[in-house]
Amino acid sequence: MQLIDLSQTVTDNLPVFPGDDPVLLEQTRFLDTDQYNDHRIEMGMHAGTHIDGPMHLTASREYVSELPLDRFMAPGCCLDVRGQPIIQWRPEFARVIPENCILLLYTGHDRQFGQSAYFEDYPVLAPEFSRAVVQKRIKMLGLDSPSPDRPPYLIHRELLQQGIYLIENLTNLAVLAGRESFEVIALPLKIRANSAPARVIARI
Repeated sequence: MQLIDLSQTVTDNLPVFPGDDPVLLEQTRFLDTDQYNDHRIEMGMHAGTHIDGPMHLTASREYVSELPLDRFMAPGCCLDVRGQPIIQWRPEFARVIPENCILLLYTGHDRQFGQSAYFEDYPVLAPEFSRAVVQKRIKMLGLDSPSPDRPPYLIHRELLQQGIYLIENLTNLAVLAGRESFEVIALPLKIRANSAPARVIARI
């Protein structure tokens, strides 16, 4: 068994989507003076690797802490969609994406994480791609980019309304591209909020 970490590390001043609150992470207690170490964090729910729950952009009243746990673990499928500013649906995808999987899109955009271009010039899904994955009844859609779309976030809304949660700001998807068998475990914090930071791993 091999475990692959697909999550960005949370650090002080972690890059966030323009307009979001900054991430503040500081050490507040020190072993040599306080007899123990401790840290304090202040961050929004959409910083770093995180899961968008339905409450984020729909009228749902379900907090992340109330969502069913079985949505966050499933067989994975990773599609190599690099080099496409607009990610198009292809007929062969229907044959390789199983129902009830967690679908990951490897765009390679995570290489720009920490640069302004990461949040300004990221690939987005074509509307027909979104409609097709709804038909495949996947559990979650994960990307190594900040979002599957741009304002007014129609694809976000469509997927969340259909109960398909989103995992954003993934990394290391190159390891999974082309693999036929692996499991994705994407557990959000048990938090009373619309969305939540997550530690996402793949188990090969």
